[in-house]
Amino acid sequence: MQEVNLSELPIMNINLAGNLSVIQLKKFADDFQDKIEALPEITRVDIVGALEQQVNVDVDLNKLRASRLGFTDIQRAIAGENITISGGSIDVGNQKRAVRVAGQYVRAADIADIQIKNLNGAAVRLGDIATVEDAFKERESYARLDGKPAITLNVVKRQGENLIDASDKIKQIIDDSKKTLPKELDITVTGDTSNDTRVTLHDLINTIIIGFLLVTLILMFFMGTTNALFVGLSVPLSMFLAFVLLPTFDFSLNMIVLFAFLLALGIVVDDAIVVIENTHRLLHEHPEMTTKQAAKYAAGEVFVPVLAGTLTTVAPFVPLLFWPGIVGSFMFYLPVTLILTLMASLIVAFIMNPVFAVSFMKREDHHNAERPKLDKNFLIGMGVLLLIAMIGYLMGSPFVGNLVITVIVLCFLNKFVFVHMIAGFQTKILPRFQNGYASIVTWALRHPALVMGSMVVLFVGSFFAVAARQPKVDFFPKGDPKFVYTYLKMPVGTRVEVTDSVARELEKRIYGVIGRNNPDVESVISNVAIGAGDPGEATATGVSQSHLAKVGVAFKELSERTGPATSTYMDKIREVVKGIPGTEISVDQEASGPPTGKPIAIEVSGDDYPELAKLSKKVISYLDSANIGGIEDLRSNLEDRNPEIAVNIDRVRANREGISTAQIGMEVRTAIYGYEASKFKTADDDYPIQVRYAKPYREDVNAILNSPLTFRDATGQIRQVPISSVAEVKYGTTYGGIKRKDVKRVITISSNVLNGFTGPDVVREIETALKAFPTPAGYTIKMGGAQEDQKETSDFLGIAAVGALALIFIILVTQFNSVSKPIIILTEVIFSIIGVMLGLAITGMNVSIVMTGVGIIALAGIVVKNGILLVEFTDMLRSQGMPLREAIVLAGRTRLNPVVLTATAAILGLIPLAIGLNIDFYEMFNSFEPHFFIGGESVVFWGPLAWTIIFGLSFATIITLVVVPVMYLINERLRAKITGNDPDAPVTPPADAEEIRATRPPVLAEA
Repeated sequence: MQEVNLSELPIMNINLAGNLSVIQLKKFADDFQDKIEALPEITRVDIVGALEQQVNVDVDLNKLRASRLGFTDIQRAIAGENITISGGSIDVGNQKRAVRVAGQYVRAADIADIQIKNLNGAAVRLGDIATVEDAFKERESYARLDGKPAITLNVVKRQGENLIDASDKIKQIIDDSKKTLPKELDITVTGDTSNDTRVTLHDLINTIIIGFLLVTLILMFFMGTTNALFVGLSVPLSMFLAFVLLPTFDFSLNMIVLFAFLLALGIVVDDAIVVIENTHRLLHEHPEMTTKQAAKYAAGEVFVPVLAGTLTTVAPFVPLLFWPGIVGSFMFYLPVTLILTLMASLIVAFIMNPVFAVSFMKREDHHNAERPKLDKNFLIGMGVLLLIAMIGYLMGSPFVGNLVITVIVLCFLNKFVFVHMIAGFQTKILPRFQNGYASIVTWALRHPALVMGSMVVLFVGSFFAVAARQPKVDFFPKGDPKFVYTYLKMPVGTRVEVTDSVARELEKRIYGVIGRNNPDVESVISNVAIGAGDPGEATATGVSQSHLAKVGVAFKELSERTGPATSTYMDKIREVVKGIPGTEISVDQEASGPPTGKPIAIEVSGDDYPELAKLSKKVISYLDSANIGGIEDLRSNLEDRNPEIAVNIDRVRANREGISTAQIGMEVRTAIYGYEASKFKTADDDYPIQVRYAKPYREDVNAILNSPLTFRDATGQIRQVPISSVAEVKYGTTYGGIKRKDVKRVITISSNVLNGFTGPDVVREIETALKAFPTPAGYTIKMGGAQEDQKETSDFLGIAAVGALALIFIILVTQFNSVSKPIIILTEVIFSIIGVMLGLAITGMNVSIVMTGVGIIALAGIVVKNGILLVEFTDMLRSQGMPLREAIVLAGRTRLNPVVLTATAAILGLIPLAIGLNIDFYEMFNSFEPHFFIGGESVVFWGPLAWTIIFGLSFATIITLVVVPVMYLINERLRAKITGNDPDAPVTPPADAEEIRATRPPVLAEA
């Protein structure tokens, strides 16, 4: 059973290398381990690649036999001498003194002077029959950094602690230590996951600023600069409220949470836009109203549709809370963060924005031709800002100075330039736009059959367009690798030195591809035996496996690379590492998303393991002959050639001699592996005293078998019986391990996918090929690994989509007290998929099962909001006695601004996330270097989600403004035919006069 605990993954690797002895390197590693583990943020630090110290007592077999001693005698003697015992305390005068018998050795060499009595009573000096040496355990692993021997410290953070704080403290420890460390010691930090968090946090802040500016810019033309700033402020305010609530859910600020805020950027302004735009409209269309009255009527008029719209936007994310499996655990933060942020935006829209409006919103006369003047208050405000800028410069903060000067310039531009542009837009362009839209809606209402027929044709055609384009399908999006790993697997039982020699050959070949001084390469790290397992396979972590090795190439951040795409290096490495006899070599990149199995994993299961092994080999041969493109190399996890030496005991003879199986087993184990007799303590550490045979004997099977078991029999006679007299040796092979899944024995055949292919596409071809494979009765062949997670995710997303639509339908039925109106809006949701399909067909971008699926579900909630605004306002107009067609046209014309603005704001908010637009605003004002950059690693992962919403929402806006009115008309006509009522008859009793005046205003300006 394999458990995946993300908190157990190292947050960084500290590599110590240089022209120093292994003892010195180990000492420095131990010092760093102690200092870092003292930090409250750190759970532990694992040391990899170091030689472990121990005192080796290597016994000469022949001398041991001659001295008539056994391992037990040596162990007992060392344990009895290397000991310190407290003797209590005695009174000496006025003092109480502790009595301590100090017997622990200070020098390991003194252990050789121990005198051991044999069974005859003769004393034998330990040094005469064994070599005692303060040395190391046999080497179990190797680590290298850029070709130099290294020791690696894997730092594991405590769950819930701040990653960036932990990283900063560790780096401070390293910097402080460098002052006293020798210059030959090279300390390199690699795999620092805090860098990704820093980049993500940096991107978040800058993207929020970019989104804020883009949203404010477009809103400025529709409702003026001040009102646009009110709406823009809803972004940081909503996110601040969500930040306050996140700790109650025990959430840390991880990658998913950060990008959930990015995703919400363009959506949280929707409620504020509707409230502020409605307040602005009523204030200007009703000269008799005060700002307070306008804010009150505006908030009351749109409260129900905005509340319903927000609830329907939240509804699709509710089913995602129940996402199963490891993918669900990974993505769980997304729906929770989005739900919190969207509900916070509702509070901001109805509590904070009306307060802002009453305090700052003023009625503007855009027809006034007077030129703006520099009034006293404006000059005082600019003077204060100028003073702040001067203080910033004097205090050595060019950022503050430049930022305030920029604000002053923008204030002057707004007063003397932007005001004319806004006035021209609102008095000329906007009315023409509204009138043109009204004409389009009027035409569409005259040709409802043509409009609906066109939508059906487009809906069907969009799916055919995608099928014709045949986009590649990924589980999680995958881009250029930041890490390229080459995994080496030798036959089980290969000595670690042999594996290391092959790993060195791999390093040479890899350096032949990337070059020794490649500016795009950060480091090349090699691990042999420990930390060398492929995470895509169920290998033991932290355990020495002498037949495994890994060479990892770490590239710099995408923005810092100057050479070709790193995927080309991966392709070339795959080619050059081929052809080493007796090896299995695979090349892969770091996983995007949560850890899953291999993209190709074929599980062959059954009961008879030997037959199962034969069947798995036939499957490999069959698929190899099928020549399916995209398969790197099919490999089985069957280990049926694990070499072993079996010591078979003749129990009758052994028992006759009075020897037990345990005695023989412990004798063999001690001879080869050793036995810890005691601990050798130094001022800094303590390590084992290991008793075993000297190297020539412990590597000679015959010598071990001929070694004597020395004991005193029942009669008191001293006996020495060689092991070979009661046991025999048999050379052979055995299974390395038998794996089970759902009780059935299973063998997994796996492979990576080559560049240019995607896992789901290759798996589909494999499944097609396996249909023709003759599977014996009692055995099953099915796809597992990542494919299993993909199926689970695909099935869940389908159910989640249905659940989202059901929740939206319930909310809409509750709001409209009708079934037909919700059906109109849900039809709009279904038609919005046309935009997604056409976008994928036109751009040809890859489809991500997870990200595209989540995008479509999220799109459903966003699209519904504008449809509610339009339908609800049409119902309100009809309740006041307005004819059907006139109500539909006026509702569309009145709600045109908020519909266009909310859609545009959402799209503009997602654009930075979709294209990876990044500007370093701090450096732009501090040093005039904005570091403008498009792309990045985050856009690879989140781009498909953002583009799905952008494609769908762009098309859905057209549907909302044109098709929804047509569907409303068709619905009312059908209702009239069924009931026999006049379609122009009011649907409810007329409203009071005050509501009619507030809802049917005069036109703001003439075209």
